[in-house]
Amino acid sequence: MNFLKNNNAPIGLFDSGVGGLTVLKCLKEILPEENYVYYGDTVHMPYGDKSKSQLLEYSENILKYFETRGCKAVVMACNTTSSNIFDEVKGKYNFKLYSIVHCVSEILSALPITKLGIFATRATVESGAYQNLITKFNPEMKVFAQYCPKWVHIVENNLLNEETSVATIKSDLERMMLNQPEKILLGCTHYPFLLNIFSKYTASDNFIDPAIYFAQYIKNDLASKNLLSNEKTQTDEFFVSSNPQNFKSAAKLFYELKQEPKVLVF
Repeated sequence: MNFLKNNNAPIGLFDSGVGGLTVLKCLKEILPEENYVYYGDTVHMPYGDKSKSQLLEYSENILKYFETRGCKAVVMACNTTSSNIFDEVKGKYNFKLYSIVHCVSEILSALPITKLGIFATRATVESGAYQNLITKFNPEMKVFAQYCPKWVHIVENNLLNEETSVATIKSDLERMMLNQPEKILLGCTHYPFLLNIFSKYTASDNFIDPAIYFAQYIKNDLASKNLLSNEKTQTDEFFVSSNPQNFKSAAKLFYELKQEPKVLVF
């Protein structure tokens, strides 16, 4: 596949909702001159309980849209789609496609630890993608993956301060800590929204936000392909498939949108 060579073409990002904004925030910190188009597929949120065929259908509709927009690169800012359907869609489109799971697993495998916990959605855990890729690079590392069925709902509906939400998160964290992990990967881009709650029960530096590694990987790769923007002006566009007001409200903890995203349904 011959990828577009327009340096100033936008970078597309997608997720089931606001979670991918954690990746966008990291990208904008190290690549502030790039143009970004973000799509939150809120009508199908959460992705974590969807089948592989459903994830493929949703993702291909979004990827086709990004292709019509002339994106030079597209970021799968969603662990669930990255771990389940990346192999099916890579190389099919006229842009560079980045998968958060595949880009950061080798980096994670090199961490100076022997026990790694992973919080993720059910689909990500059951795919075995993180477990298989990390242990492929480092067979000595023990990986404990645990899915948290209510966390995405808590974030997307801005329920972080609800007593029941805190109790749920605390219970899930206690179950993970029985494995005595040295670090815990937040294997869903929604989960960094919960760091303030995690830090009430264990040190915040015990958690790894893969978005930081992911953004640096993307920057290095675009630079190696001479695809970094050389424009002085910069634009961001945001689209959702439903509930733009809810998206804007839930996003506030990580990203302050100047206006509501536009609704775009495929």
